[in-house]
Amino acid sequence: MDTHQAILTKLDVRQFSPKKVPADVKLKVFEAARATQTGNNKQHLRFILVQNKESVKKLAEDSTSGPWVAGADFAVIVLTDPKLGFHLIDTGRAVQQMQLSAWNNGVISGVYTGIKEEAMSRDFGFPADIKPTMVVGFGYPVKKIVGKKNRMPISEIAFIDKFGNKFDPKKLS
Repeated sequence: MDTHQAILTKLDVRQFSPKKVPADVKLKVFEAARATQTGNNKQHLRFILVQNKESVKKLAEDSTSGPWVAGADFAVIVLTDPKLGFHLIDTGRAVQQMQLSAWNNGVISGVYTGIKEEAMSRDFGFPADIKPTMVVGFGYPVKKIVGKKNRMPISEIAFIDKFGNKFDPKKLS
């Protein structure tokens, strides 16, 4: 799939079919995460693959906003070093790359950040000096996903040279 097309059509979806995602697709998702640039090339991100069904259910329980992840085929806990001022943007970049890689292979995903940190730490054993910042659930869609986004026009969200100067594609140089 063309990268631009993937960006324009990828949706966050939180209802998954029971179909299993093959190991080679999971590996591609992790390779996409590993390839993500990080601030000062710190490579501080750590990832936990959660694929055992009971563990995925436990992950849903360790959340304040992600009970839907219980239906995912697998999930990824993204861990970062919160002492680094860029840890959140690095998380977002890695998650987006994982999601686009999955989408390229017909796998949908959704994210949540509502984490019960103490419970998740107990259940998934990560050290105290790194923190979970986001969880991504992956799986196949229940039905065909069209990928039609409802977004505001560029002319309402972007400006040229100065805030308030209407963005007009004819004025691009």
